[in-house]
Amino acid sequence: MTNYWLVKQEPSGPRGYNFSTLQKEKTTVWDGVHNNLALKHMRNMKKGDIVLYYHTGDERQAVGIMTVTSKPYPNPEEDNERFVIVDVKYKRRLDKPVSLEQMKKEKSFKNWELLRISRLSVMPVPKTIWDKIISLSKSKF
Repeated sequence: MTNYWLVKQEPSGPRGYNFSTLQKEKTTVWDGVHNNLALKHMRNMKKGDIVLYYHTGDERQAVGIMTVTSKPYPNPEEDNERFVIVDVKYKRRLDKPVSLEQMKKEKSFKNWELLRISRLSVMPVPKTIWDKIISLSKSKF
């Protein structure tokens, strides 16, 4: 069974990495996660899972989709094995970005971690919410 996730990334700045860069590079390692709950979510990722790529900072919007291509493994750049990473690959850009403001207007999203725990960088996306985000990305605003 495929799981659905959302990961957040600052699209610019010294530690920034935006979706356009992933689109050019095709694959990357998703790393830099240190929050315990976000790490727990990453440990539950598996090869074939699908991930919404969310730009933080000034943008605050879901912009694209990527696929997990590895199981989680310890980050070789860290001294602690609890810091895991996964390999991901570009899948596609959303037809239109879906902003945090649009998501906040959806009553069915109110208990989702994106709206409740704003600092969390990795979280599961319930299938109903995933489908609604994809639908919002295709609708006329």
